Amino acid sequence: MKRLLALLGALCAASAISAASLPVDSKITAVTVYTDRAVVTRTATVELTGGTIELTFANLPEALNERSLQVSGRGTAQALILDVSAKKTYVDFTPNARVKELEDQLKGLGRQVRELDDRGGLLQAQTVMLDRMEAALFAPPTKDVPRPDLTQFTNSLTYLTEQKAKITAERTTLDEQREEVQNKINTVQAQLNELRGAGGRGYKSVTVRVAAEKAGSLDVALSYTVPGASWSPSYDARVLSTERAVALGYFGIVRQNTGEDWKDVALTLSTARPGLGGAAPALTAWNLDVFQPRPVPVPYAERREMMAKAAAPAGVNMQTLTTNIAMDEFDADKLKDAGVASATIEAGATSASFKIAVASSIPSDNSPQKVPITAARLNAQPEYLTVPKRQATAYLTAKVYNNSEFPLLAGAMNVFLDGTFVATSSLRTVMAGEKFDLALGADEGISVKHKRVNKFTEDTGLTNSGKRITYEYLLTVQNNKKTAERVIVADQVPLSRNEKITVKLLSPDAKEVKPTDEGTLKWTLDLKPAEKRELTVKFTVEYANDVNVTGLE
Repeated sequence: MKRLLALLGALCAASAISAASLPVDSKITAVTVYTDRAVVTRTATVELTGGTIELTFANLPEALNERSLQVSGRGTAQALILDVSAKKTYVDFTPNARVKELEDQLKGLGRQVRELDDRGGLLQAQTVMLDRMEAALFAPPTKDVPRPDLTQFTNSLTYLTEQKAKITAERTTLDEQREEVQNKINTVQAQLNELRGAGGRGYKSVTVRVAAEKAGSLDVALSYTVPGASWSPSYDARVLSTERAVALGYFGIVRQNTGEDWKDVALTLSTARPGLGGAAPALTAWNLDVFQPRPVPVPYAERREMMAKAAAPAGVNMQTLTTNIAMDEFDADKLKDAGVASATIEAGATSASFKIAVASSIPSDNSPQKVPITAARLNAQPEYLTVPKRQATAYLTAKVYNNSEFPLLAGAMNVFLDGTFVATSSLRTVMAGEKFDLALGADEGISVKHKRVNKFTEDTGLTNSGKRITYEYLLTVQNNKKTAERVIVADQVPLSRNEKITVKLLSPDAKEVKPTDEGTLKWTLDLKPAEKRELTVKFTVEYANDVNVTGLE
């Protein structure tokens, strides 16, 4: 008996000291976005009464990575974090509020479709009834049903005509309403498909067990990793030709479909790639073996029968975002151009992180959000490149020096020249202090012409056993701009791939311009305003009469 009472006392004591559960009202305050995931940090302030207590963070994303959970705390309660655990909960409703709203819209639209179908069924029944009345009106008279007189016949016919016209008009209206409702269904369904990755009929709850020596407050921070988030760099390069500079706008395009909206959070964009792992891949054995022929293929008729039974895979539609920014012209004496908030860069051993300067809000609908990283003014040395043989156009390029502290990651770039959009380009990864070339598109301010002025064929050898063809081309380049410009002109001479064919360059002189191994000729011209330069390319091709030469113009 005493032993039983002691056991009951121990159980009562254990029950008395068991941890109490305290729901935590937390909010997302910081997010670090990687190329394929995000680390979300939730914070909350709780009041502890002392002893052991379980802090419960409820309704977290179902896709939360349990191994990534991290907890920290600080406060007057002098608490000790004992452990952290996650639990998955299935529910009979959709926990994501945005998905639930779209599902309710689909249900409402479905009811509208059923109401329209019911109305269509009634119209069909009325049509059948009117057809029977019309058949009876025109039926031969019988003993029990005499022929109607002219007035009755006319009134009945008028009634049938009016009723059928009303039904036709109602059917047209119904078809329009069906089309309108179906368009709404398609729109809502597309939005719902975008949000399906946010989770289904479940969520996760994270429980943090804390022991406090005394009552007091505790600021708790819970961090976890979720998939469905990414970012990519984007650039706006505004070339200031008269200032020999490039105003570079550096942006991050952020998308997320994690199941949680990020409202006014401290956003950080990281260049780290956790998906690659922490170590280099290991080599596997490189085996050589005797070739074994494949089995005899299945006859086409049997293959076709097998393919007919297989379902065709669905296609994937990709959508490209294009952002156009229009700027009004204001009085420069009264107003100043708006600047761009610059992020703070933190360089690590293997990556860099950009802390966005202002709080950001990214909804969980996979829509692109453009956040500014920094704006930099880079020194640029413009020059033109032209290949008149291929295209009589000069293309402006700028040799730019990245004098900022930010690494420029590979990404899409919109290029503006003196305020005018000229091209969509791409930027390779450029580290701080590195030079890179910026393609700025065609510029009609440099006129280029390419003309063949002579082609002469003559016999060679004592017995006229060979031929010599002389080609002469004239390249004309003129600077129509008000400033001096550097123009690089490229042309070529043919290369002989057979000892029976001889190519001899007559102009330009090899001391002036020497062809490369690929036969490329390149001039660097510094043209003054309105200056015109003519370049001559002349060469001969000799070969025997019995040689059939390919590649000649």
